[in-house]
Amino acid sequence: MRIIETFPRQVVEEETWIPLADGTRLAARIWRPRDAERHPVPAILEYLPYRKRDLTAARDVQTHPYWAGHGYAGVRVDIRGTGESDGVLTDEYLQQELDDGVAVLEWLAEQPWCSGDVGMVGISWGGFNGLQIAALRPPQLKAVITLCSTDDRYADDIHHMGGCLLGDNLSWASTMFDGNACPPDPELVGEHWREMWHERLDGSGLWLATWLRHQRRDDYWKHGSVCENFSSIQCPVYAISGWADGYCNAVFRLLEGLSVPRKGLVGPWAHKYPHLGVPGPAIGFLQDALRWWDHWLKGKDTGIMDEPMLRVWMQESTPPSARYETRPGRWVAEPCWPSLNIVPASFRLTVGHDLMPEHHGADDADTLEIRSPLSVGLYAGKWCSYNAPPDLPHDQRDEDGGALIFQTARLETPVEICGQPVVELELEADQPVAMVALRLSDIAEDDKATRVSYGLLNLTHRDSDEHPEPLEPGKRYRVRVLLKHIAQQFPAGHAIRLALSTSYWPLAWPAPRPVKLTVCPGKSRLILPVRAPRPEEEAALPAFDEPEGAPPLAKTLIQPTQETWRVIRDLANDKTTLEVINDEGRYRIDDIGLEISARVTERYTYSYGNYDSLSGWTEWERTFQRGDWQVRTLTRTLMTSDADNFRLRATMDAYEGDTRVFAKTWDETISRDLV
Repeated sequence: MRIIETFPRQVVEEETWIPLADGTRLAARIWRPRDAERHPVPAILEYLPYRKRDLTAARDVQTHPYWAGHGYAGVRVDIRGTGESDGVLTDEYLQQELDDGVAVLEWLAEQPWCSGDVGMVGISWGGFNGLQIAALRPPQLKAVITLCSTDDRYADDIHHMGGCLLGDNLSWASTMFDGNACPPDPELVGEHWREMWHERLDGSGLWLATWLRHQRRDDYWKHGSVCENFSSIQCPVYAISGWADGYCNAVFRLLEGLSVPRKGLVGPWAHKYPHLGVPGPAIGFLQDALRWWDHWLKGKDTGIMDEPMLRVWMQESTPPSARYETRPGRWVAEPCWPSLNIVPASFRLTVGHDLMPEHHGADDADTLEIRSPLSVGLYAGKWCSYNAPPDLPHDQRDEDGGALIFQTARLETPVEICGQPVVELELEADQPVAMVALRLSDIAEDDKATRVSYGLLNLTHRDSDEHPEPLEPGKRYRVRVLLKHIAQQFPAGHAIRLALSTSYWPLAWPAPRPVKLTVCPGKSRLILPVRAPRPEEEAALPAFDEPEGAPPLAKTLIQPTQETWRVIRDLANDKTTLEVINDEGRYRIDDIGLEISARVTERYTYSYGNYDSLSGWTEWERTFQRGDWQVRTLTRTLMTSDADNFRLRATMDAYEGDTRVFAKTWDETISRDLV
């Protein structure tokens, strides 16, 4: 990244409080031009629970001062109950959070240094609430940039996929369990920090239990899902994600569903801002965002809206790896979405395990059966990749032995796809609750298998996520499975493979009992969104700038990071474990003298063939220290299941120095609801 030391306008920074009507104060950090009170500027709000003072400080100081130096006020606000803000946070995207956000916009617009126009930007949580607050139509909000977020909290978030319960649901709940246990900084809030901290420790709750009580698409998930009424959003939206991120599908739905001016961008990245994007190449996102802000917040003609609506990274073939530094490819664009340039190509499955072009041969009445071992999924990576620790899918040959596979002949010419692959299946199950996992892979000439896309479907959700119905064993059903959107080239000499399994653990929690699926290949299809290259148009696309940013946060490394991702097969005890360790090390933020360390361990285990043996266990340990002041938190969560119930056991412990000052435990049993 190119570091920019000086900007067109000199920047000042302040920590301040935003008062709300009920007496609550939200903590804010603001960067703005020094002369903004004489020459007011628009504000750009990022509104998060992730602690501006420390945990997002490194990212914030390279982003918001950059925009401030170019004539904006960059504003980072901690949501109620997080960081140094008052209150307790008890769940994500509550109406209170959104109402507070509207109040923040009103406060910003009234400041003497603000022109009255505000934009919202955010990745993940901040991308969510940017859309959700836009749907409330506050007049101050003129434009949004939403990154790695979703319009549908049930169908396409970290909790569920295709009606299946995701392993990331536990992982993410544990992340927030840790975050909610963190104290405010006494340097900012003063002597009542301890009272604020204990209020949070005692009141934030076990979010995982809340989420597990909503296993179908009910009103809980509809709240905050802007897809319920796209027309409620009346300001322009720029939607951004990456192919390695869990949220890329939403970009395409937003482009199709919204009626306001909009743009979409999908790179090769994991869950990262594009100027920090891995896998690379990273791009000059801060400059690109300035063009968006200048157009919609200052009325300048930057040309950004004259460019194609959608721009994506067409990935080239590459060997499988759990971590990539870069993904080879090129930028391509579509003038609108859905695109008339995308043509569906249908492939018929055969009992000979081929993928045949639709016009070749006749349907076959024979069937194939599959009952996958629980080991299928150990090399799947995470639903939402951060590319650290190495969390992308590895060679799919390790998975394919427990699946039905169907494969094309070696390609005579390259094939490029852009959009959402779809699989139509005719099948029957021998259990009332079953799932199907589908993986699309690029098979190289040396037979290495790189996963390109995948999809899941809880078959009880075949007709509705809101009103699932059990399967009738032995009855034949026709289902449609949506895979993740992707832009991918399959080179000549390679093959395209579709793999089908009855489990995908621990990416998704399996069905209550082992399932045998009987598939009718002759009645089943893979439909690929084929896109023909348009070299002249691609050559005319303006190049993205190299990444830029303001000077980085001054930090002193005390203890380096450590990352591991291990599959452990204990044959003597017939036990398999996927162990993930992300030790963030220890570092000091120099300007505030605060030392921070964190370590998270996750273990997902099962005994061979025993569906009642499944367990997911997480542990977070985090320390904050400044001089004699030291706070340590330890949170643990264990999730297990049997055929009828999920069981959750969790503990939260907090320490001042060596003294434990808080302890709380949870033990809850929640019935399975066709999951």
